[in-house]
Amino acid sequence: MNAARIRTDLRIVSDWITAGARVLDLGCGDGGLLRYLHEHRDVTGYGLEIDPEKIVRCVDNGVNVIQTDLDQGLSDFDADSFDQVVMTQTLQAVRRPDRLLDEMLRVAREGIVTFPNFAHWRLRYYLTVLGRMPMSGALSYRWYETPNIHLCTIRDFEELCRSKGIRIMERRVLSQSLREPVLADLLPNLRGEVALYRFTRPAH
Repeated sequence: MNAARIRTDLRIVSDWITAGARVLDLGCGDGGLLRYLHEHRDVTGYGLEIDPEKIVRCVDNGVNVIQTDLDQGLSDFDADSFDQVVMTQTLQAVRRPDRLLDEMLRVAREGIVTFPNFAHWRLRYYLTVLGRMPMSGALSYRWYETPNIHLCTIRDFEELCRSKGIRIMERRVLSQSLREPVLADLLPNLRGEVALYRFTRPAH
């Protein structure tokens, strides 16, 4: 994966990763992001994945991968085992995203998550006008086959962070085409289809 071909959301994530960092990628898929980070940011680390076929692809990509269920937590890792933990497009698919955020900030000082924003205007249109469960580029599954069990909005995520004292360091929102939409800063919950957050531990 070269810099010209990497998806916009993953490029933003990679820009947030410190060069030479120890990184844990939750729900790492085929390991493409970790491979890119290793080649371009001198990153070391592991990916966690549950799908056997994706694990094989990780191995083919030369990525260190462990088969695990994120719903079981990160108890296999000691506190501060990593510098940063990444979870792209997976937060909405775990049973207790609130607990997983806690675990992310136990094993690393910083976390990065991306997720589909359920308050995007196109999804609101599906519900209010069509009376149907929404589908979009970021939410492409039909209601009866979706792996997503805890869809949330930008406001929901930020409220969860506030309740836990988690400090949000950076936020970006992207459109369906993974570009930054017009008025994204003014109306992120309406205009943003994909949300990206970089956050750190509560101050003590």
